[in-house]
Amino acid sequence: MSGLDRILAALAALAGGLGVAASAAAAHTSGGETLKTAAQFLLFHAPAILALTGLAATGLTRGVLTRLAAAALLIGLVLFSGDLALRALTGTPLYPMAAPSGGVVLMAGWLLAAIAVLIPTRR
Repeated sequence: MSGLDRILAALAALAGGLGVAASAAAAHTSGGETLKTAAQFLLFHAPAILALTGLAATGLTRGVLTRLAAAALLIGLVLFSGDLALRALTGTPLYPMAAPSGGVVLMAGWLLAAIAVLIPTRR
């Protein structure tokens, strides 16, 4: 497993942990529904990023594309879930259009994942 794979996997694990924390916080805050959405996105995408990292590390998919897909999912999570969590907890956005931008990056990440698994590897 490369250093980049380890970083992506560690960030995915961090996203999962933040998803658990955000879920707990959502149960006890006034912005609970928005925070719950952020938590769900973190929890849904963390295992997908781990899976992409594993696919790339084992050579089952095109490594560059697969790692790019994982990175796009992470960046999308930071923008989307980060914006929603910040709004829920402080009432302040990350920046204007952060959540929609993050959503687009997440969709791009999923598209890249699909392309990465469809293109045969060189063996």
